[in-house]
Amino acid sequence: MFETLLKFFKFCDVENRRKFTGSIIVGIFNSLFMALRIGAVAVMLRGVITTAIEGAAFEMKTVWISFAIMCVSIIGGIITRKVTAMWQCEGGYRTCAKKRIEIAEHLRYLPMGYFNENSLGEITSVTTNTMESVGDVATRAVMMVFQGLLDTSLIIVMLFFFDWRIALVALAGFGLFEFVNLFMRVAVRDVSAEKIKADAAEIGKVLEYIQGISEVKAYNLVGKRRRELNSVIEKRLKILIKMEMRCIPVSNLQSLVAKLSGVAMMLASLHFYLAGTMDLANCSTMLVCSFMLFNALEAGGNYSALLRVIDIGVTKASKILALPTMNIEGKQNTVVGAESTVVEPVETTADIEAQNIDFAYDKRKIIDNISLKIPANTTTAIVGPSGGGKTTFCHLLARFWDVDKGRVTLGDKDVRDYNMDDLMKNYSFVFQHVYLFHDTIANNIRFGEPDAPMEKVIAAAKKACCHEFISALPNGYDTVIGEGGASLSGGEKQRISIARAIMKDAPIIILDEATANVDPENERELMNAVAELTKEKTVIMIAHRLKTVRNADQIIVIDKGRIAEQGKHEELIAKGGIYARFIDSRKQAVSWKI
Repeated sequence: MFETLLKFFKFCDVENRRKFTGSIIVGIFNSLFMALRIGAVAVMLRGVITTAIEGAAFEMKTVWISFAIMCVSIIGGIITRKVTAMWQCEGGYRTCAKKRIEIAEHLRYLPMGYFNENSLGEITSVTTNTMESVGDVATRAVMMVFQGLLDTSLIIVMLFFFDWRIALVALAGFGLFEFVNLFMRVAVRDVSAEKIKADAAEIGKVLEYIQGISEVKAYNLVGKRRRELNSVIEKRLKILIKMEMRCIPVSNLQSLVAKLSGVAMMLASLHFYLAGTMDLANCSTMLVCSFMLFNALEAGGNYSALLRVIDIGVTKASKILALPTMNIEGKQNTVVGAESTVVEPVETTADIEAQNIDFAYDKRKIIDNISLKIPANTTTAIVGPSGGGKTTFCHLLARFWDVDKGRVTLGDKDVRDYNMDDLMKNYSFVFQHVYLFHDTIANNIRFGEPDAPMEKVIAAAKKACCHEFISALPNGYDTVIGEGGASLSGGEKQRISIARAIMKDAPIIILDEATANVDPENERELMNAVAELTKEKTVIMIAHRLKTVRNADQIIVIDKGRIAEQGKHEELIAKGGIYARFIDSRKQAVSWKI
């Protein structure tokens, strides 16, 4: 138990760790104030019993002393409980909020291969369900478990001042309670891991179902997919019930131990009184204590079953944060007698060069010994069969991954020498599948420059040929679009994506089949937008359309991870190789008419 709590404290950042530490310290004072109730009861009982036995007049002084002690106990308890609860809630929820942000920042710098190997549901589950559970459970478990231990421990310590024999009985009950509580933590150990796994599976299946709903409906798989989703939900439900069913018997046993410990204190007190070794006042006080002692411990014991959820949640989040990122700060250029410096961002005239680069996913080689120079302010078109490595090659040029062998340079400097954020300032991307966020169109355009004035947003939109259709929307640039841009057509989304890239104004533009899925009506405007985006830029484009590649300064044909052909349009046509066949197939496709 303490190991889990210590793990959580280490997981917290310094500021929130101080809040938890402070809440524990204040909790000690809260327990002291709670223990004072015994003193108030003892004073009152002793006064009443003494008066009854000795026949003396009851003194109001006794009432006022008892009242004063009880007031201190109540007021001090309220204040300390409030401070403890506030600090623990703030510490728990703020820790999880910061860890979500930290995980998001960490994911930015992981190699893209991580996202291919790990399901979206797993990542989403850690940042949502897992962190939510840690936040909720940590604040309650820490507060209840610790407070239960503190309250009970301090009351037992106070009992030693009244009668050490009854204190030992209480201590024995406390030890037996904790022994039973150990079985509860063991009982839910494996089920807690199953619960976290089921949470991830459920989120993954829900996301898959929603994102693929059009395909599911188109192929009449609604029933099958619904059954799969229902199965995952049902499995998680069974695990939750299983977890509860394992806790309930042990929880009842804990409650029984607590009640029997109280009964043992009562019987021991009565025995010692009847034997003449304990006076009536102390006996009466011990009888009252037997009802008070285990209340907080019992409540905290029930929450201790959730400590395993904290343990697993912290472990899963820490596992993501421990994943090795690419070297984001840049390598240090060490010169004898000089200070180490990080390479500065490139200028717009920088060339890009791949020098004998290899890259593999696991053991499957995707890029095989490619060397290529892309001069600044030129257009390079990359074509080739599907699965040949075109997109992966472009990702290596922009350092979405690090090469396994060789190096990629930008301005004669290895891309790994740059600070990652500085390196990304030099690239703008327009992908085939555009993702727009659930926000206003204006904010989607200014995504890379959140504080950009509206005038700059409109200017970028005009260059991207999307000002006209945006202005026709009900709220213009303030129109909130659905997540992923679902409320817009493919061509409209592409032009907003291009406006976003124009806004960034990076010297290098990478177009990954940006016009592949655009209808003929939108193609002319989209091509005008692309032309505006790529003025005086270094352009690298993956394309399948003849009109987008034939005027490129150089055309690269990548097949099976290697450069199969390289040259200008006319040169490659004359060779009669892969490129010539590619162009011929495209011409035949265009000539088809209905």
